[in-house]
Amino acid sequence: MKVLKSKALSPFGGLNFVLEEFTNLGLESLLRQYLPALANQSQYSWKDIFFTYWALFFCGGDCAEDVEINLRPVLSNNPFLSVPSADRLLERLKNLATPVDKVLKKRSKVVNELSYNDKMNALNIKLLKRLKAFKVKNLVLDYDNTFVYTQKSDAKRTYTKHFGYCPGVGLIGNKVVYVENRNGNCAPHNLQEDTLERMFLLLKDNQIEIKSFRADAASYRFVTINTVNKHVDKFYIRATVNDRVCEAINKITEWKKIKVDDSIYLRGSVLFTPFTNTARRLKQKHLLKEYRLVVTKEARRDGQLNLFTGEAYNYSPILTNDFDKTDDEVVIFYNQRGKEEREFDVLKNDFGWNKLPFSKMEQNTVFLIMAAMGRNLYDYIIHEFSTRYKNLKPNFRIKKFIFRFVCIPAKWVRTGREIKLRLYGSIPT
Repeated sequence: MKVLKSKALSPFGGLNFVLEEFTNLGLESLLRQYLPALANQSQYSWKDIFFTYWALFFCGGDCAEDVEINLRPVLSNNPFLSVPSADRLLERLKNLATPVDKVLKKRSKVVNELSYNDKMNALNIKLLKRLKAFKVKNLVLDYDNTFVYTQKSDAKRTYTKHFGYCPGVGLIGNKVVYVENRNGNCAPHNLQEDTLERMFLLLKDNQIEIKSFRADAASYRFVTINTVNKHVDKFYIRATVNDRVCEAINKITEWKKIKVDDSIYLRGSVLFTPFTNTARRLKQKHLLKEYRLVVTKEARRDGQLNLFTGEAYNYSPILTNDFDKTDDEVVIFYNQRGKEEREFDVLKNDFGWNKLPFSKMEQNTVFLIMAAMGRNLYDYIIHEFSTRYKNLKPNFRIKKFIFRFVCIPAKWVRTGREIKLRLYGSIPT
């Protein structure tokens, strides 16, 4: 077999179309406007830093070292960006970090470490607005925490007995709108009301009006629900099955039989005023409100009785201030937040959340938000390109996009006074 070599070829020819789209969106001016000014003698701009890291994800990489080893050699003459070294790339991102907020709660020995970066989160919102991500009315905001397991020097042990961080993430659809990092020993419900307040204020400052809010049982707290009530019309929160909730369940007299696949469920609802004892202790009884508790129960296979209800059932209660939807509609609407787990899988496996580059939490917070911005950009790119190229579909994960579109040999050639991209192959249009 005879081999003819050409050093000018790049295996990522399709990446140039992605970078061109970034340029057409005006992302360079957006980064320059909302990030700190650089010295005049700086060789690399913020566009070079962010475009390079995003390009890394669009080429199948997952750590900064891939820039040095695999990306820089084949993008050395790319007209859309100058590729910095891995060290320069990480050093610039470090400079965007803000100090960790350490909070010691009353009657607790655990120091809660929170890392939030208002400027980076604001930049992400501006990016989403540039992508026209908020055209839909009646926006629904989902909030959840996920564990990012890591052995970084400042990572604390989680309740799952592993070291890592527990970032809180706000999502509108599949768009990441807010990321706030917290150390592993900071339980998701601790100080969540402060996290949500910062998130809602950021969205409000950018004229993004949230209609509904959904969250899991970590948000089932008196102060948290009062915070949510201030900012949204409707909320849907998984309730913790405690003695007060069980008392309310016992008051349900009408149960509707629901069949899902081969399983039988019973569903009913009741008016319920939660947190009466907490409100009395905090002297905030004026904040108590009557809500609606929608309960789905399933018979336990082991037949074990619940101590408070006297029934052998597993309960799934949802607390809401929506009195218009039917019980089934409330449950169906709440269950739609299950897509968050898929988004966490995408962030961790496609956009580097599982391979944090820094040793400090506040610096990794910058990375988490920057990578989330790359996720938001990919969602825009795949939807736009799927309308232009028939071999792409809007539901493709980035790996399939790389195989179908990015991995095509190409090189930049100069003809006359113009520089043109020569593809060694074709992209179906």
